[in-house]
Amino acid sequence: MIPSRLLRQHSRNRQTSLAIIPLANEAATFDAYRLLQYHGISPEHLAIVGQGYSSPARVGLLEPMQIALHQARRFLMVFATMGFLVGSALVLALHLGLINPLGFNSLLLIPGGVAIAAVLGGMVGGLIGFLGEGSTVGVYHHHLRQGGYLLMIEGSQQLVTLGEQVLKPYATPKAF
Repeated sequence: MIPSRLLRQHSRNRQTSLAIIPLANEAATFDAYRLLQYHGISPEHLAIVGQGYSSPARVGLLEPMQIALHQARRFLMVFATMGFLVGSALVLALHLGLINPLGFNSLLLIPGGVAIAAVLGGMVGGLIGFLGEGSTVGVYHHHLRQGGYLLMIEGSQQLVTLGEQVLKPYATPKAF
């Protein structure tokens, strides 16, 4: 199952689950699609991604680099805020005499702290995004480039679990 934050257009309040099942070829994918319909999962909860069907962009499946950039921005903002707070605390401590002066303008601590923290945050966020969620999505994109297909099931947790159980024998093991 893949987290909804890997999809482009999602709502924070959405109470649905998503599963992506990689399948080897078009025939297997279509058979799996029909099998899910036979087990009571309606087509509105299903999407086929691959050659001749929906594209990853159409269903909102992000590229690994987009995930890395999103995470980098998030971490950059958090770390920059923390850098501002630490820099401000150091300036306050200097002015109150709690620490010895270092022989330079103490107001430079604020932008310096923000800059260093922002760079570190961006690097950490980018690495986490690319090596974490980005690598998962990268596997799916690689599977599609190799001529495979993805069958996506979205709905309640119970519906997605049913779909995964029905399709477990048909999924491509090397894609996981």
